[in-house]
Amino acid sequence: MEIVPVAYDHPDAVKLSEQVQLEYVERYGGGDDTPLDPAQFAPPRGLYLIAYDAGGTPLATGGWRAMERGAEGYADGDAELKRMYVVPRARGRGLARLILARLEDNARAAGRIRMVLETGDKQPEAMTLYLSSGYAPVVPKFGHYRAYDSSRCFGKPLG
Repeated sequence: MEIVPVAYDHPDAVKLSEQVQLEYVERYGGGDDTPLDPAQFAPPRGLYLIAYDAGGTPLATGGWRAMERGAEGYADGDAELKRMYVVPRARGRGLARLILARLEDNARAAGRIRMVLETGDKQPEAMTLYLSSGYAPVVPKFGHYRAYDSSRCFGKPLG
């Protein structure tokens, strides 16, 4: 297995993003319409990673983008985690935890002071991953879905 940085609009990233959107439709009845621009994930203000198996098949993905204080409730120095996803056949191997650790290290090296993320209440496995990785609930909530009752926001200091 190899974890490599790619552009957010790389064909494999697009393919995995389409798969995660289908999962959102199954769980919530619709996809995630958070506005995302591929440029937001370009170093040094972001990073996007894909984990590939030995045969070159993409198995997992995740990225972060720099966020600052603004209308959606972020704080200066925030790195927002986006599009964490592992294909069903590769779950339970620790790929999400590996990608998460690399993203945290990269955001820290880029000078970000807190990693934040928003997930939904119908993703208990995601919440378990984040809580077991040192994340804590954040109130008030932030991000595109902050006004939704189903939204769950988490953060972790990167210092």
